[in-house]
Amino acid sequence: MHPDPRATAAAILPLVGGPANIVSVAHCMTRLRLDLADPALADEQALRALPAVLGVVPDDTYQVVLGPGVVNRVTEALEELLPKAGGAASGPAEEGAAPGPAEEGAAPGLAARGAALKEEQRRRNATPLKLALRRVANIFVPLIPALIGCGILAGVNGLLVNAGLLPGLTPAIGTIASAFMALIAVFVGHNTAREFGGTPVLGAAVAAVVVYPGVAKVTVLGLALVPGQGGVLGALAAALLATRVEKWCHRRVPPALDVLLTPALTVLTAGLATLYGLMYAAGEISTAIGGAADWLLTNTGAVAGLIMGGLFLPLVMLGLHQALIPLHTTLIEQQGHTVLLPLLAMAGAGQVGAAAAVYVRLRHDTSLRTTIRSALPAGLLGVGEPLIYGVSLPLGRPFLTACAGGAAGGAFVGFFAMLGTTVGATAIGPSGWALFPLLAGNRGLGATAAIYAGGLVTGYAVGFAATYAFGLGRSGHRTRPASGARTSYPGTP
Repeated sequence: MHPDPRATAAAILPLVGGPANIVSVAHCMTRLRLDLADPALADEQALRALPAVLGVVPDDTYQVVLGPGVVNRVTEALEELLPKAGGAASGPAEEGAAPGPAEEGAAPGLAARGAALKEEQRRRNATPLKLALRRVANIFVPLIPALIGCGILAGVNGLLVNAGLLPGLTPAIGTIASAFMALIAVFVGHNTAREFGGTPVLGAAVAAVVVYPGVAKVTVLGLALVPGQGGVLGALAAALLATRVEKWCHRRVPPALDVLLTPALTVLTAGLATLYGLMYAAGEISTAIGGAADWLLTNTGAVAGLIMGGLFLPLVMLGLHQALIPLHTTLIEQQGHTVLLPLLAMAGAGQVGAAAAVYVRLRHDTSLRTTIRSALPAGLLGVGEPLIYGVSLPLGRPFLTACAGGAAGGAFVGFFAMLGTTVGATAIGPSGWALFPLLAGNRGLGATAAIYAGGLVTGYAVGFAATYAFGLGRSGHRTRPASGARTSYPGTP
């Protein structure tokens, strides 16, 4: 039985400083994200001790790892506890409670203290790499649900077409599945402008130039442009340029004319630059990315798979996996699937195997075995954070042996790529068993699914064996107390 979401929300609220300390509430697939006025008021150790909490990640937003399916219910329950008027931090949440003297007079001082602490934390995290990766995630992560939905529909439609079923319906399903990918550049442009402080619709308008069929009438250096040339990279560059132009216009155009001239100058300037430079340059980069991925798997598939499968969990811990999102999206847009994701998905298989070994070895650790039972189904479906923060990372060595399992699974899939059978995914986001409906390859669905399944089994087996033999010590006890583990790592959005 999962803990009651309302009880969990009620337990979390005082441990993050109460309603007056919460500026905003949001969530992703596995994490409750809180913008706290004063992060120092959060009791990290007490939060970790709550049954439903799998980990805590202090970052620009205070993140409480709860797991898929749980986090959205707890977020909804927490929002119900917060004041309905005046914002999240406007007052106490308990029904009938009245603010005390300290609360009544503390708001200005609390806000000032919180602002200072957040600024200090931002300075510590404001390395160019971290900022760039965070912005990349903010642009592409909101697109993942549509990529998943359309990818599944494309896979189903392909099965129907191959089987000769529902011939009157498959063109409609194909259209629905393909429409988003045909216009993904527009959404990338919208999100890019929003992320960099521009007007989102202007970013979308300039990015739309990339996919507009009429670009075929434009010639650059004697060569006609191709609609979609440059793809998401061209759209990102176009929207970024549009944002710069818009800000420049706002500073220099007279206020009376700003509403008329700034949008026109932004779209014209950035649009011309997109047509006569950015589309060509981004198209060359996109082609190079596709060629590099094909060469890598064809010539060094086993080694590449071993490295990617083995290092993906540490990349997630450091937040560096976000740099791969534009690569995946470019490959999907260019080739119809990304060959990198199935290799990286093997990291989750290694972790599942490691968790299973911990479950078998630590027979008397009821608390840990309960955590594994609740987190393992999500791990099998490719959501690894519950196992990362609840099991492998707190224990220490099992995290390393899980990486060994991921490396073995990646090498298995990569080896077949060297033999000429590639395994790809038509969308990013899911892994584990959830990736089966999204698989695509050059040898048909049967061979593709068999190789991917073989990689998962290899990852499970090696992760289990390595953890059973080396991950818990000879006595079968924990190598490090779970309650004292440090899990304050930047992770997924």
